[in-house]
Formats: sequence, C-alpha cells, structure tokens
Amino acid sequence: MPRVLDDFRRTQLAIAALFCFLGFQYATWASRIPALKERLDLSAGEVGLLLVVTGAGAAASFPLITLLMQRLGARRVALLSGLSLVAILLVLSVAPNYPTALVILCVDGVAVGCLNVAMNAQGAALEAAHGRTAMTQLHATFSAGSFLAALLSSGVTALTSDIAPHFAAASVILLVLLAGARPRLLTDDVPAAASEPAAGQEDGKRRGGFTRPTRAVLWLGCAMVFAEVVEGSMNDWSALYLKDIAHASPQVAPLGIAVISIVMVVARLFGDGWRSRWGDAPVVRVGSAVAGVGLALALLAGGVVPALIGFACVGLGVAAVAPCLYVAAAAEGPQALSVVAATGTTGLLVGPAVIGFVAEAGDLTWGMAVVAASAVVVSLCTTRLRFPSSKASSEVGAGTDMVEKGAV
Repeated sequence: MPRVLDDFRRTQLAIAALFCFLGFQYATWASRIPALKERLDLSAGEVGLLLVVTGAGAAASFPLITLLMQRLGARRVALLSGLSLVAILLVLSVAPNYPTALVILCVDGVAVGCLNVAMNAQGAALEAAHGRTAMTQLHATFSAGSFLAALLSSGVTALTSDIAPHFAAASVILLVLLAGARPRLLTDDVPAAASEPAAGQEDGKRRGGFTRPTRAVLWLGCAMVFAEVVEGSMNDWSALYLKDIAHASPQVAPLGIAVISIVMVVARLFGDGWRSRWGDAPVVRVGSAVAGVGLALALLAGGVVPALIGFACVGLGVAAVAPCLYVAAAAEGPQALSVVAATGTTGLLVGPAVIGFVAEAGDLTWGMAVVAASAVVVSLCTTRLRFPSSKASSEVGAGTDMVEKGAV
C-alpha cells in the first residue's frame, strides 16, 4: 500500500506540473496585455479581437484534439502542445505587428485546447488507476500557475517594460515544469469507463448517433459558459482595468491577476469541504452571487483597493463553480459533460473578447460590469438545476473531469 500511495502522489505531482504550466503560460502573456496594447498601438476593440482569435483557435482545435489523442495519446499530446506553447510565447514577444500577433494567438488557442484536454485526460486516468480523487487539487495548481506568473510579471515590470526578457524568463520556467512532468506522466491514459454510456444519455432523442441535449444540459451549458466568461475575463482584463481605470502603477497592475489567483487557489483547496457541508447547489448559487455583487460594488466605489477587494470576491465566488457544474453534468451522461466542457472553453476564451468590444463602445468599467452581470446569470441559471448530493458528487467526480478532457 505505501508504494501505491507513493506512485499516486508522484504521478499526481507530474500532472499538476502540466496544470501549473498552462496557468503560468496563459497568465504570462495575459498579464502583459497592457504592454502589448501599447507596443502595437491597439485599441480596446483590437485587443478584444486578439482574444477572439485565441478562442477561435481553441474551438477549431477540437477535431484535431480527437485525432491526436487517438493516434498519440494524452502523454505525447501534452508534451508536444507544451513545447508549442513555449515557442509561441517567445515568438509573441517579438511580434512586429498586429496581424502577426493575431496569427500567433490563434495558434496559441489551438495549443491551449490540446494541452487542456490532454492534461485532464491524464488526471482522469490517474483517478481510474488508483480509485482516488485528484482533480480539485489539480485544478488548484492551474490557479497557482497563474498566481506565480502574475508575481513574475510584476517583478520584471519593475525592472523593464520590455516583454522579451520577461517572456524568455517565463519560457525557462515552463521548460523546467515540462521536464519535471515528463518522466511520471501516464502512458495508458484512456480508462475503459470513458467509453461506457451513462444511463442519463439514453433519455435524449438520437439523431444519427447524436443525443439531443436535454433541458438540464442546456441550463448547465449556459451556466458554464457565463462562469468561464467571468474567470477568463478577470484574467485578461484585470491588469488593464487597474492601469487605465483605477490608475494603478505598472508594478501594481499585474497584481490583479495575483489576487484572483491566490484567492481561487485557497478556495479550491477548501472547496470540497464546503460542498460536503452545504451541498453543491448553495456553493454555486451563493458563490456566483458573491462574485457578481462584490465586483459590482467595487466598480461603483472605484479605486485600486476596492478593485482588488472586488477581484478577491470573484476568485472566492467562482472557485468551486465549474467543478460543481461538471459534477452535475456527469449525472446527465458523458455526452452532457462533453457539451458542457465545450461551452466552458468557449466562454473562457471568447468571453473576454466580448468584454473588449463592450469596452470599445463605452469604457472598461462597462466591460467589467458585464463580467459582474455574468456571475449573477450563473446563479440564476443554476436555480433551474438539481445538483447531485454530496455522496453522488463524490461518485461521479472522476467521470466529470474525464469528460472535461477525453470526450471533447
């Protein structure tokens, strides 16, 4: 038994390195959006379009991911997409113009989609192999990676405004994470249970082998897309809001992402305890309401300190929302999880672009108001859902995250 536990922990750490890698890479360039905006002389709408093409790349990657996962397996896909993301970061740092940056970030979206599915497939395989849950902690390391990237960004910005040395240093860290993960990643990463249809899947109407989503799945998808709009938008726009609206210094502006990330990490570490004590439904509904109301009050108050407090409310409120929604989707069957995962990725990457277009029409305060409203929409959507009990949640938790990756 001690050896089994040792193997589990070592593999869990390797997979956690992939989650940390993705959070770190994403937050590295997102925290320097103000610098990219200034260097390329972009409007808020053009920044939004940068984020749109990232989302478009991720959405377009799903057929490619299916093919790569079948032919290469999750381990190879994770390593190859990780190396691609390092190269993308370096090329972005020297992008000479806006069209080039658009192409680079479109490719980044494809690589992000590949790594996201592959690393989550590894997590699902770990749970299936050892009969133990691990996904909540793995997702916490994604937020930890974002936090570390924000701290590095703040430190480097204090020394130089040039993004090239920053992205070079970040690339070294990313390569270390990838090298550390490689030896312990699983090679047999497609659990047999992934191909078994769930009972809930038989309730829909089939057309050409496709089960039409039930009403519950549609509500879950709606809730998930708005939840990921909140999370993605805060990562992409918090630094710019602090700089342009709250008039924070260049050293303080990246700390918006740091506050969101550290609060989210801590909340995710305690999230399973909250779910066991109060149930998934109150955690999701109250949490998303706290995120929306807290951010709205911060926008009304104005200033750096209220903004950071509002960002902390968002991190606290949305931390457990997506995991709970995945668990609820798991009760509806594998295809439901696939749909919900796809809408979540779309919201995460395309939602921030919508905020950019709103900011272009008005200002970023209005854009952040849309984020606050999105959090409230999540709370309202989930009033139409029946969440599994804590016991059921623990039973379907592994399947939840498995479809988040493997079925998409």
